[in-house]
Amino acid sequence: MRPEIPSLVEEIWAEIVRVIPSYAQIFNGPNAELARVGLEQNLATFVEQVATPGADTSLRDEMCRAFGRLEAESGRSLDSLQETYRVGARLALRRARKVGRRFNLSPAVILTFADALFAYTGELSALSREGYLSALAERRQHDDQRRVRLLRLLLGASANPSVPVAELGEQLGWPIPPEVTPVVVGPEPSAGGDGSRGAGGNGPRPALDPDILTELDGSEPRLLLPGPMTGERRTALLAALPGRPLAVGLTVPAAEAPDSLRWARQALALAASGAIAPDQDGVVHCEQHLVTLWLHSAPTLVDQLARRQLEPLAGLTPLQRERLIETLHSWLTTRGTAARIAEELSVHPQTVRYRMRLLEQAFGDRLDDPDQQFATEIVLRRLHRPSDPEA
Repeated sequence: MRPEIPSLVEEIWAEIVRVIPSYAQIFNGPNAELARVGLEQNLATFVEQVATPGADTSLRDEMCRAFGRLEAESGRSLDSLQETYRVGARLALRRARKVGRRFNLSPAVILTFADALFAYTGELSALSREGYLSALAERRQHDDQRRVRLLRLLLGASANPSVPVAELGEQLGWPIPPEVTPVVVGPEPSAGGDGSRGAGGNGPRPALDPDILTELDGSEPRLLLPGPMTGERRTALLAALPGRPLAVGLTVPAAEAPDSLRWARQALALAASGAIAPDQDGVVHCEQHLVTLWLHSAPTLVDQLARRQLEPLAGLTPLQRERLIETLHSWLTTRGTAARIAEELSVHPQTVRYRMRLLEQAFGDRLDDPDQQFATEIVLRRLHRPSDPEA
């Protein structure tokens, strides 16, 4: 078998170029020497295994893995490479039959040779597949890291990029859209919870859409959607992140994404404290709570405003104060009649009239001043949390 290797290499080389035209450029390019050495090594290792079963194959293994990596790095599938192995096996078997006739080998020997040859070809394909998959995994990991970098740049978490944001987006196939929507993700549900929201049983969770930039492993998990939060997108997020609270920021131009992210973080914190009520799926949409977010953007200032606006009620007992504040809040937000306010508060209309007289005595002309009404309503909106039973 050994004397046949040099001429067989030339025959296989020419046949590969003929059968697989795309490899003609490779065989005549900068990787030509690697391809020839690999072909020679594959044939020589097969002969050595026939002569000495258990012979070392480490060099051949690395060459085949290198071929697989090269295919992945070049953006090709494994089809052409596997075809080269089949071409080599076919020509090697044809040469073996010719040699067999020369040496008067029995059909049983040739059949055994063929079985060994095709098993060997399977080894070559498996090794190349290992290299191919390894290269793809490394490329995906590298791309994932660059996508996180792009996310951080867009959300203002990384300064002075060495590569402009737009250029990095183009490299990753994520051109910067006109508008984006940040989403802040809350913690995983506890083991004691039912975790039923969108979980879909115990099967594998759906993956997030590939056009979403994600960073879920950090201390502040977040996503960045291109464009607005659509109904389809919402459904997909709930399925991929079952049981986790979500705060959806405002849809804004990409340059304003850091502001929207900050509002989403605030909304998630307010939902956790009970100041904002999430929907039945545990999702908070910032656009539905703009006033509340504004009121909580400077809490100490609003506290000072509350002291001044509610100072006329400071001398009352806590229960009296609570009931009058409740009535005042209803009157400011509805401007309704005593009957309507009574229905809202589940009390008698006469009780409402009595409380309103007390409020008029306490606040005097301030109840008729539009600026004072506005300031008081701001304070009461902040105090009147949606988690309260009477809210």
